[in-house]
Amino acid sequence: MYAVIQTGGKQYKVGCGDVLDVERLSTGVNEVHEFDDVLAVSDGDNVRFGAPRVEGAVVRAEVVEHRRGKKLIAFKMKRRKGSRRTIGHRQELSRVRILEINSA
Repeated sequence: MYAVIQTGGKQYKVGCGDVLDVERLSTGVNEVHEFDDVLAVSDGDNVRFGAPRVEGAVVRAEVVEHRRGKKLIAFKMKRRKGSRRTIGHRQELSRVRILEINSA
């Protein structure tokens, strides 16, 4: 069984027991977060697609930890001008473990 959920402007294909990093959630560590933006649900043979969401479908996940992603460097330079600019960025992430997929 798997589902396609949307969170943080991105889509993820998840199954029970999967661990993934998503954009930072407001839910605390060791608490259960419910994703209700479920775009598709499959239970093996049957696949249900939403338009845009599957009605009544919920994916429950436990927040394992809050962390920051690896540093990304943005470097800008203008040739022959001596102008250089370096910026670093680390994205705020939440690591979640999928507990249950309820297709209702």
